[in-house]
Amino acid sequence: MISGDNSGRVPIYGLVLAGGKSVRMGEDKGRIKWHGIEQRYHMANMLSGFCNEVFISCRQEQVGVMDSSYKLLPDSVDGAGPICGILSAFKVYPDVAWLVIACDLPLLDEAILQYLIEKRVATTLASTFESPYDSLPEPLITIWEPLSYSLLLQFFNEGFNCPRKILIRNKERVNILQPPNPDALLNANTPADAKLVMSKIKVK
Repeated sequence: MISGDNSGRVPIYGLVLAGGKSVRMGEDKGRIKWHGIEQRYHMANMLSGFCNEVFISCRQEQVGVMDSSYKLLPDSVDGAGPICGILSAFKVYPDVAWLVIACDLPLLDEAILQYLIEKRVATTLASTFESPYDSLPEPLITIWEPLSYSLLLQFFNEGFNCPRKILIRNKERVNILQPPNPDALLNANTPADAKLVMSKIKVK
């Protein structure tokens, strides 16, 4: 794990990625009520305990159907995928760190967010977790530091729209952590995934 000086760290803003079309799930993953309320709002509420500001990243056409009590950040970068949401966030606030989480992580909890923030190294491009499922860095529960903005933009302009590949190609500048609770990184992308998640929620 990289160690470094955090004395000059910048504020953290939270970003819930909820702009995907959820084709494999067959329903909007952001609207599933794993914890009693729509997941996109559950995640935003959770981030509010750790971040100076919290936004929900969405497509432009979603703005009119979302709860207006939450701050929305519609995509302003043309393209597809989560990198557009991340770049849209940096475009508005380039000088903050962005704690980005996907809305398809229903087992994510406060403890793992606290761990990520405590282990953050602000002098790197990003602080993230190694996925317990494929041993690759997990870009969608990551603190992206301001230093990463220009690199993300460069890769995007070169045709790369996968933030994971950007982390892999710059691993020596990324703070990669082992997750204390591997289940927290379980993605629910399909009905089969949803069934597994429900079984784990009921066991808690």
